[in-house]
Amino acid sequence: MTFFDASLLRSGEYHDWLVQGFTTSLQLLAASFVIALPLGVAIALMRTSHGRALRGLGATLVEGIRNVPLLAHLLFWYFAFPELLPEPVKLALYDSNPEFICAVIALSLYAGVHMAEDIRSGIRAVPGAQMEAARSLGLGRLASLRLVLLPQAIRIAVPPLLSQTVNLWKDTSVATVIGAAEMMYQAARVETATFRSVEAFTFATLAYLTVSLAISLAAQLYARRFPVRT
Repeated sequence: MTFFDASLLRSGEYHDWLVQGFTTSLQLLAASFVIALPLGVAIALMRTSHGRALRGLGATLVEGIRNVPLLAHLLFWYFAFPELLPEPVKLALYDSNPEFICAVIALSLYAGVHMAEDIRSGIRAVPGAQMEAARSLGLGRLASLRLVLLPQAIRIAVPPLLSQTVNLWKDTSVATVIGAAEMMYQAARVETATFRSVEAFTFATLAYLTVSLAISLAAQLYARRFPVRT
């Protein structure tokens, strides 16, 4: 094989690295969002509960997580958390892509508490008469929350939740510090192997921009299609 052919082969391999990094970043986004949204709902319900203990626990979770930098979360879950696990569980974690798993945990918790505040604002924006009407129809508190309050609250909270999703997408880049093979990790890998910094980081920049703009566009379309009426 000539040098020219070998160069083409290596270029294709470097392209595959970048595509793999983009795919991993999307997987981080999807997995973290699937965990963060129900976590945010649960914490928001705790924050709006009539029980003082639940409100205190919800507030503690929100303030304790969102006031610590995401980088610190990632380093804790990757380096410290496994040491707290029983040996068989720790070995199982190390055998199953620990960088990805720990990144998902950190991103989910960090995004979840921010989503919780958006959902809590949505809950508070629903008129109290809605709950009273549901209870007067014979629904219990949990059924009223599930069937009446939460659907309205989440609808109100969709635009800020989509904004949090953009932040979550951008935050996946921080996972490179623990070796998760996401887009920034692969871009740096290509740059180290080829010194083609412009191509590698331009690809990463445009990929982040494209997905962020797509999510932002979805938020705008939703706001136009379902305007919030007060």
